Amino acid sequence: MSIDILVITGYFVLMVVISLAFKKMASQSASDYFRGGGRMLWWMVGATAFMTQFSAWTFTGAAGKAFTDGFAVTFVFFGNILGYMASWWWFSQRFRQMRVDTPTEGVRARFGKGNEQFFTWAIIPLSILNGGVWLNGLAIFVGAVFGYDMATTIWVTGISVLLISMLSGAWGVVASDFVQTLVVAVISVACAIVALVAVGGPTNMLEQFPGDFMMGPDMNYGLLLVGSFIFFLVKQMQSINNMQDSYRFLNAKDSGNARKAALLAMGLMVVGTIIWFIPPWAAAVLLPDAAASHSELGNKASDAVYLVFAEKMMPAGTVGLLVAGLFAATMSSMDSALCRNSGIFVRSFWSPIVCRNKVRSEKQLLRTSQIVTVVNGILVILIAQLFAQLKGLSLFELMMRVATLLQSPILVPLFFGMFIRKTPRWAAWSTVCFGMVVSWLVMNVFTAQWCADLFGITLTARERSELTTTLTVAAHLVLTGGFFALTALFYKESSLTQEEKENVDTFFKNVDTPVVAAEGQDEFDRLQRSKLGRITLMMGTGLLLMVLLPNPLWGRMLFLGCALAVLLVGYLLKRSGEVQQPVEQLKKQLS
Repeated sequence: MSIDILVITGYFVLMVVISLAFKKMASQSASDYFRGGGRMLWWMVGATAFMTQFSAWTFTGAAGKAFTDGFAVTFVFFGNILGYMASWWWFSQRFRQMRVDTPTEGVRARFGKGNEQFFTWAIIPLSILNGGVWLNGLAIFVGAVFGYDMATTIWVTGISVLLISMLSGAWGVVASDFVQTLVVAVISVACAIVALVAVGGPTNMLEQFPGDFMMGPDMNYGLLLVGSFIFFLVKQMQSINNMQDSYRFLNAKDSGNARKAALLAMGLMVVGTIIWFIPPWAAAVLLPDAAASHSELGNKASDAVYLVFAEKMMPAGTVGLLVAGLFAATMSSMDSALCRNSGIFVRSFWSPIVCRNKVRSEKQLLRTSQIVTVVNGILVILIAQLFAQLKGLSLFELMMRVATLLQSPILVPLFFGMFIRKTPRWAAWSTVCFGMVVSWLVMNVFTAQWCADLFGITLTARERSELTTTLTVAAHLVLTGGFFALTALFYKESSLTQEEKENVDTFFKNVDTPVVAAEGQDEFDRLQRSKLGRITLMMGTGLLLMVLLPNPLWGRMLFLGCALAVLLVGYLLKRSGEVQQPVEQLKKQLS
């Protein structure tokens, strides 16, 4: 356990180093703080796009579902692959071409100032709530499995995220996401290799998997699984490609880098979708009682399967890396949300509403953004602590229900609004309100049980869960999406003011016009490679030190292989950041 604590401590030290290393790059303007001034390279943007779709649930809830249900858990990740494919094909470059610093500035240009305020006060509270849920979930899991104090876990993680976001803004967030991607990759690949060797190869794993590997247990109607798969594809494509989540591509230095970033995220999802779940699939064969190892988690005991595998099958120190991966997954979602929220608040409320008649310098806006980040972070920590202190789950369930009511409807106009162009100004906010009614009806009236009674069939708990997912996504796709599309029938160009018409025309003209990298971008490119190269070399050195841990030879070789892979990435980045320096020096001498 002391080894694992040392590994986790090293991880947090590395995160602080990242925030300090990129602090100066975020201190020039508010735009630098919100989105790195739109100067980031595709591999940094792609890593953050990947990590924001990745969460601790992948190593916990998703792993538990893979352990019990087999292949079906990959459906949501295939949805991510399709989502990023669509992003590479059409959405990513158009998000970058909105030429804004924050998502709600895009909402203002597309739908008007009223909708900007509506979505500002829908997105920020929901993000804070979700951050508290993520942080609390991590604390419960880590506290139960490792005996760490829950309050300490909440504050340490929360303050670490806060430091990264406050000190270095989008630069620190994206850089930490890149390093966290390497952490996740190292854990996943190492565990997958050991799992395949231990189980005797993929063929043995599939043949010996208890029950039906493709269908899983308690599934009598294969059509439900097909419906769930199809609608997960639709859901994830909409979840990834909407104006609220466009912030990940606003960071890219030009349209081409935005597309490459989406392609990288898609590639990582393709590889990760299979690699992530090999250990829990193998555990179902090798460790059939793994879920009983942490009975203190109650009905969530199967969520600890990945950790049980690491404890029993992997060399010493792996559990620490895995917990670091859990922290990484949680932090990547939280720090992105904090940075996005501060940008939304300052650009869409503070500047136009509070300071509408006052001129604020970039330095003043930057300081305001950092203060907002701190306030947001503290609120997330306090909400997480509130959840931790609850004896029952009534408030938690209430909060999650509100999130469900809002989250799905809010994405519909922000997705369809990118290509359905002629809609009245009230279309966006009214679609969200209509969607909330749809959510309520699906949860309380037209439920999975209602469908089962309608057709006179009996469903298992798992089948009800799959049908509920399908009904919810289908309802919002057909009804809420249909509502937004039908508002086009009420569009009248004469109802728009000249300013509103010009704003909409400018928005779509921008969206269709490629962004070219700013002059002097090469210097920023080399700086990004050089800084991240050094930090990656530090991480690789830490992994190399793990070779000294008291493990069998194969365990030491496993850590050596991981360390060499990370060191190679670090060396190539650092080298590419320095390779053109002599040319620049020669130019200066000649001039």
